[in-house]
Amino acid sequence: MDRKLLFAGLLFCALAQAPVLPSRHLHAQQAKPTPAPAASTDFARLIERLSEPGGYFDTDNLISNEASFQHVMGALRKRNVTGGAYIGVGPDTGFTYIAQIRPKLALMIDIRRDNLLQHLWFKALFGMSRNRLEYLCQIFGKPVPADVKAWDAKSIAQLLDYLDKTPKKTELFEQTRNEIQTRVKAFGLPLKADELDNIKHIHQAFFDAGLELRFTSKGRGSRSYYPDYRALLLEKDLTGKQCNYLVNEADFQYVKALEDKDLIIPVVGDLAGKSALANIGKYLNERGEKVSAFYTSNVEFYLMLGYGNDFGQFAENVRQLPRAENSVFIRSYFNGSLGNEHPQTVNGYYSTQLLQTMDSFVKEFASGGYQSYGDLIGKHLLELK
Repeated sequence: MDRKLLFAGLLFCALAQAPVLPSRHLHAQQAKPTPAPAASTDFARLIERLSEPGGYFDTDNLISNEASFQHVMGALRKRNVTGGAYIGVGPDTGFTYIAQIRPKLALMIDIRRDNLLQHLWFKALFGMSRNRLEYLCQIFGKPVPADVKAWDAKSIAQLLDYLDKTPKKTELFEQTRNEIQTRVKAFGLPLKADELDNIKHIHQAFFDAGLELRFTSKGRGSRSYYPDYRALLLEKDLTGKQCNYLVNEADFQYVKALEDKDLIIPVVGDLAGKSALANIGKYLNERGEKVSAFYTSNVEFYLMLGYGNDFGQFAENVRQLPRAENSVFIRSYFNGSLGNEHPQTVNGYYSTQLLQTMDSFVKEFASGGYQSYGDLIGKHLLELK
């Protein structure tokens, strides 16, 4: 089996309704978007410098399939995991970790080039949106209320109530999609026509399914335990706190500021390859930044299958990453991977989040202590409560 295809599998890893103007005023009521930025060649060059050729896997990965992904938040706060550089796989799951950790920059790595395209889509949406409600309206083709800024203090439940009560408009969706195309082209990254079309398809999926969008795999039905987008927005950590980046305006604005400053960098790469992750390590050393958190989803499940020297290369890549004493891995374990639930599994959740210091991982690997996936998910785990 092609290693890139195999490892890509790791990445399967928001009141009352505000007044809406009549449909004949749809275009007038949408805020004039801020001008698209000039071509950001430094941003594009950095992506190309850090990335390697993409691979294929049969999942769309448009949203996470991990309902438990916020369960580490309390432990991250207790351990003061903050600042530095965030590295993570997947779609907007990383934005929630960024909102919690407040890193100085973030690198979103995925072997699927479509993930880079989705992050360019996100970047364009952040640039077009003044706040959370406008961002969500533009994703789902909903008219933006005239008093949109008055919604900054609203709860995520109030935002979702607005979305539920407000019909989507195809003409607004098309208007937004065209603006996104203009902005994506201005980012300076050379994109083929089919890649620009893929960005349209990503947006179409959100428009069609709305808040009920789920993670899907090509040729396989969605699992009943996969959360939809609404559930991910409303999820809580183990202390009962809602931590999604769209829950409060300050978190959204933090992520938006990083996006606007080109500090959320999508990278195409194999975590067990010899290029992308090593390039990230060199880049962080140049900037004098250390990794605060590295979200790998269930990457190591695939790396520990025993194909070639992949896990060893991954471990070597990790060893070379600049890190601090409290730098951590955030992992996901799916019950059934080893035929049973993990001891840290929370009742009612199919996925389980795990936390480990990066230092303990490096030391354990060097001593030969990782002979199986069971070793990896069983040793040196930090308490989440």
